[in-house]
Amino acid sequence: MRDTHAPANEAELEERLARPTAGVLEALRTLDGDIMVLGAGGKMGPSLARMARRALDAMGTPRDGAGARRVYAVARFSDPSLAAALDADGVVPIRADATDRRAVERLPDAPLVLYLVGQKFGTAHDPVGTWSQNVVASVHAAERFAASRIVAFSTGNVYPRSPVTDGGVRESQALVPEGEYAASCIGRERVFERAALGGTRVLRFRLCYACDLRYGVVTDVATRVANGAAVPLAMGYANVIWQRDANALALRALTVASAEAPALNVSGPIASVRDIAQRLAVHLETPVSFDGTEAADALLVNLTSLHTALPAETGDDAPLPLDTLLMWSAQWIRHGGRLLGKPTRFDVRGGTY
Repeated sequence: MRDTHAPANEAELEERLARPTAGVLEALRTLDGDIMVLGAGGKMGPSLARMARRALDAMGTPRDGAGARRVYAVARFSDPSLAAALDADGVVPIRADATDRRAVERLPDAPLVLYLVGQKFGTAHDPVGTWSQNVVASVHAAERFAASRIVAFSTGNVYPRSPVTDGGVRESQALVPEGEYAASCIGRERVFERAALGGTRVLRFRLCYACDLRYGVVTDVATRVANGAAVPLAMGYANVIWQRDANALALRALTVASAEAPALNVSGPIASVRDIAQRLAVHLETPVSFDGTEAADALLVNLTSLHTALPAETGDDAPLPLDTLLMWSAQWIRHGGRLLGKPTRFDVRGGTY
């Protein structure tokens, strides 16, 4: 039976985010070799690496010795405790700066690579750092892992805003960057497309607004509601997805990486920010106020291709309903759960981060 009670603490939250699904086990049974999460020190990397390790363990795959398959987590690890925690969970941490070509060249072989390196916030004040993280680092990785399958994380920010009534932008839409962050993300995609021309199997994973209880669009809104601050409505709609579901889709996406370097929008259904706020206010037992009104357009993605390439799982592994995510987020806020202090800035309409 599906576990529907809210995570009570960070240990329980991390365990929940890293639970592999049946689809993940099926995908990793069809693929051979070690798995590397490049850029594992951010919001999503640790639980993604843990999910991969737990999936291999569930398959009876040894961590060492004959027939072993390893999961590597590569990051600068400015917080040494994260590297230690991953090591304790059977993930092999490797300290390396992805913008350092020599450091990347020294990384072990890995037939399966999930590429999460990137920078968003601080772009306005450090555009050089943003382009280094989002483009230069991808060049090093594409060259080093040319023989691997690569799920290269991207973002819906590569698209222009679209009318809400259109139901989101499809992958065939021409890319129109708004601001340096979006432009650098298009640059990262082009690097991996170039690698695919040489035969590297790539999937451009355009993820929109994964939600962990410590960050995400829902957490941003919940924090405002709880603090009595007005919820901005100019960007009145957004796609949101529970991070465990996004982790599972990323690992499953390794199976559809190809030399055609397809792009895939990855998220959950379009949700109304006003509706999210009102429902959170009920859970938080507090009034809610709003700032402005909904514009006719927003940054939204269409998920038709996702549902074709990676059909939704069922039963206990079905995508987490928005109602449940809202309830969990409200409870997390009410009980003083730790927040990462990394707002999504989903409400920004000018492309400046």
